[in-house]
Amino acid sequence: MFNKNNSNMAKVQETDASAINIIRKGTEIVGEIKCLGDIRIDGTLSGKIVTEGKLVVGQTGTIDGEVICKNADISGTINANIAVKELLLLKSTANIVGDIKTGKLSVEPGANFTGACNMGALVKGIKNNEEKRETLEKAQQFA
Repeated sequence: MFNKNNSNMAKVQETDASAINIIRKGTEIVGEIKCLGDIRIDGTLSGKIVTEGKLVVGQTGTIDGEVICKNADISGTINANIAVKELLLLKSTANIVGDIKTGKLSVEPGANFTGACNMGALVKGIKNNEEKRETLEKAQQFA
């Protein structure tokens, strides 16, 4: 009855990277969120979010601050700079104000975006902005 090898005994679990965290509508958070797994925000975050998983911002979700994640699916409002390692998906109801850095970008018709966007990895042979500007200035001198 009290066998210590009983598999039904409570166990301490390590952090599960596959866990989904949910910030429900009506919840307001001020500060920084860091998580290993996926997270969905339907409430309001004023601050920074860093996740090694996927960020989903629902239609009622709002983020004011900074976003760093692996993948993102945005239907709500973000007033922040966004850094997405792989895929950023802006749904038709998305409203983004801020700069975007992402590997890949998908935008549905109706999505609103105001800011600069850098997409894709740096490809060898493509000059950086400073080199491009210098080349353009030199070309204009000879014209």
